[in-house]
Amino acid sequence: MADDRTRYSDSELAEFKEIILKKLEQAKADYELLRQDITHSNDTQDTSPTFKVLEEGAATLSKEETSRLTAHQLKFIRNLEMALVRVENKTYGICKTTGKLIPKERLMRVPHTTECIEAKESRK
Repeated sequence: MADDRTRYSDSELAEFKEIILKKLEQAKADYELLRQDITHSNDTQDTSPTFKVLEEGAATLSKEETSRLTAHQLKFIRNLEMALVRVENKTYGICKTTGKLIPKERLMRVPHTTECIEAKESRK
């Protein structure tokens, strides 16, 4: 079913805004947990040198992974915040590549998306 409208209605935009705000709240909470994990990670106090080296190596890898996750979460938060700006500008849900409306089902699942599947797949 093709949608020939040029933008979503104000009531639909309000619905999307609510979804984005909920995701944003959860994303910020997750980010804070990750950030705290990085700043409050403790070194091991084991007295055995071999275990200490192994545990420090594992802790370093874990901290690096947490840092990557934190950066990814921060990017997700920024994308959600940009989606809110698009809602306010009434440009939310318009594919930046094709100019067509992104299907509502896609926006419900990925509310920060800026492209329809058709445009995304054409880049592959």
